[in-house]
Amino acid sequence: MTSYAIGDLQGCLDPLQRLLDKIDFQPGRDRLLFAGDLVNRGPQSLQVLRFVRGLGHAAVTVLGNHDLHLLAAARTARFGRRDTLAPILAAPDRDELLHWLRQQPLALSDPASGALLIHAGVPPQWDRALTLALAAEVQDLLAAPDGDDFLSHMYGNEPDCWQDGLRGVPRWRFIVNCLTRLRYCDAQGRVHLKPSGTPGTQPPGLMPWFQVPGRRSAGETIIFGHWSTLGRVHWPQQQVYGLDTGCLWGGCLTALNLDTWQCISVDCPQYQKPDTHEG
Repeated sequence: MTSYAIGDLQGCLDPLQRLLDKIDFQPGRDRLLFAGDLVNRGPQSLQVLRFVRGLGHAAVTVLGNHDLHLLAAARTARFGRRDTLAPILAAPDRDELLHWLRQQPLALSDPASGALLIHAGVPPQWDRALTLALAAEVQDLLAAPDGDDFLSHMYGNEPDCWQDGLRGVPRWRFIVNCLTRLRYCDAQGRVHLKPSGTPGTQPPGLMPWFQVPGRRSAGETIIFGHWSTLGRVHWPQQQVYGLDTGCLWGGCLTALNLDTWQCISVDCPQYQKPDTHEG
């Protein structure tokens, strides 16, 4: 069995199918680990959800910010002007698809490779065990009746720093923001969610989350998506792989073989203009 981690799809099924042909993916033999953002902005979000769900035990995904946005939109019927989620919410199998999505984790540990898979980032105060525990806490919340209430209060950039004493919505919002939106931190461990460009373009005093000195998850192999402007996939010194290679924006879709640590990619058509990118 070979496991492959795959970057952000964002509603782009055709490139995924070409990538799976290229790696000779066999559902009965191989396994796919998606780095989140299965849906939104691309033209085939409904088809992507159906396809990945239909793979059963051959695939797992962590939740990304666009996946959570879909769950929130299903409750509030609020959409952004570039959202492409309406076909999902109008589909006859929407309830089954949304229920399946709500059961997916925000972080997972791959037992074969030892890698930690998330969508966005890990703040410097968290180690691997705490990251998985906090992700499970929010996963349990989303699967419970109270999850709908949290989805109504999920949006916002505060609090911006982890404290063990955080409780309720502020605690859950911080967890979600880190695991699904984080790119940059300052040296004090505060998260800064607005900058989204290539490292080197950020405001002074900020650095990629994986370069913060004293990061407690240092030494772990971490795979993530979310950051299509990152500039490269592998950052060897930090032991991280950023797999969002801009499929939606006319870049490519990338799979990482977790046995050989080699990347395989296919070129993608441009479904959104890069100057409209919001991550």
